[in-house]
Amino acid sequence: MTADFHFYEPTQGHRLAHDPLNAIVAPRPIGWISTVSTDGVRNLAPYSFFNLFNYRPPLIGFSSTGWKDSVANVEATGEFVWNLATRAQAEAMNASSAIVAPEIDEFVHAGLAALPSRLVKPDRVAGSPVQFECRLTQLIRLETKEGHAIDQWLVMGEAVAIHIDRAMLENGVYQTARPHPILRGGGPADYFEITEGALFRMRRPG
Repeated sequence: MTADFHFYEPTQGHRLAHDPLNAIVAPRPIGWISTVSTDGVRNLAPYSFFNLFNYRPPLIGFSSTGWKDSVANVEATGEFVWNLATRAQAEAMNASSAIVAPEIDEFVHAGLAALPSRLVKPDRVAGSPVQFECRLTQLIRLETKEGHAIDQWLVMGEAVAIHIDRAMLENGVYQTARPHPILRGGGPADYFEITEGALFRMRRPG
């Protein structure tokens, strides 16, 4: 039976109740990024355009729609921390996404305690089971296929120090589902939680 496809060209609009793009490319890991300004003001914000891009050295990146405080702080200081967002801290993570003035400390705003980092200045989120301390490698303004710059900024960083709660390890293997990480879905409010029940295994062909 042939599928009945809804077809559209993005430049002409999707003709649906909500843009399906971020619901299709989903669920996406959350870049819960902590930074600090040159004036010492802490910032904490989640980004759903986020991922790991290389093993050695470990490179991660997040993309910001608009020149937000996180991007400005990373440009100015060259440092940021990624904090794993879990179900236990979902509401606090969501609170940290609020649009507030640059002088507002989102750790305080979201009611989150902080831990000092070892090699970079931005604090880590206490209670988050994994944190990557990162130094900026590239800051890229994204472009259209015609080469026109858009107001979207890709921040790439190398993880120079990694903290893992030992309770997340079993026989030296990190257990992905154990901390109940959350991921962003589509629509205005959809998130997903990773649990053991979602696990299946496949090995690469030899």
